[in-house]
Amino acid sequence: MPSVVLRRNEAVLEIILNRPEVLNAANRQLIAELADATAEAAEDRSARVVLLRGAGAHFCAGGDITMFGELIKLPPAERCRSLYQIVDGLHPLLIRLRHMPKPVVAIVQGAAAGFGLSLVLASDLALAAEDAIFASGYVHLGTSPDGGLTATLGRAVGLKHAAELMMLGDRFDAQRAFQLGIVNRLVPPAALEGEAMALATRMAHGPTRETESFAACAAGEEFVEGVRAFLEKRPANFAGLSLP
Repeated sequence: MPSVVLRRNEAVLEIILNRPEVLNAANRQLIAELADATAEAAEDRSARVVLLRGAGAHFCAGGDITMFGELIKLPPAERCRSLYQIVDGLHPLLIRLRHMPKPVVAIVQGAAAGFGLSLVLASDLALAAEDAIFASGYVHLGTSPDGGLTATLGRAVGLKHAAELMMLGDRFDAQRAFQLGIVNRLVPPAALEGEAMALATRMAHGPTRETESFAACAAGEEFVEGVRAFLEKRPANFAGLSLP
């Protein structure tokens, strides 16, 4: 059974964490497959929007405690080396999400804790169910945060709020996540999937966003169509046009 599934819906590519029986907690297999999935999504020029979600009732509850339970059986030096390898494997895929040449939208239902919170912060936009629950949680395991959280959380919510969330490790609800700027919208749970797909479809039909300069965008047909549509007072039709 794959731990990460890719699913296409026209120009929308879904990356689905697929360990619902353990709240999509991350183990070595999930991390490796998510690294491959983000690489494939980044190279897929026909995908214009990426949706990042969890299978079942939860987004991602962080690291798999069962995996940690196996690690604590090892001698300290070996345990440190193994954990370093696991955590080090997170960074390339998170950087790839953050610099993806197309929008990444996280769909958060249920729990988004630890590494799950890191994934939300690595996304460009995030929609959350009104009953979603968030947490850093690392303090309860006696560790520092991983997944770049020490950098991304402070930028998203401010240093004092980030210090509180990481030092105390308390759970917080979707309303506070919205107020802190961790998520963009709160949605009734039953409407979450439909609203996320509607947003992704809208973005997929918009012009492509790249990390190149504005001038480089002007070399493409999308720029020409956008300007003509504005001058002719009509909606722009970017479908099928070439990129710069």
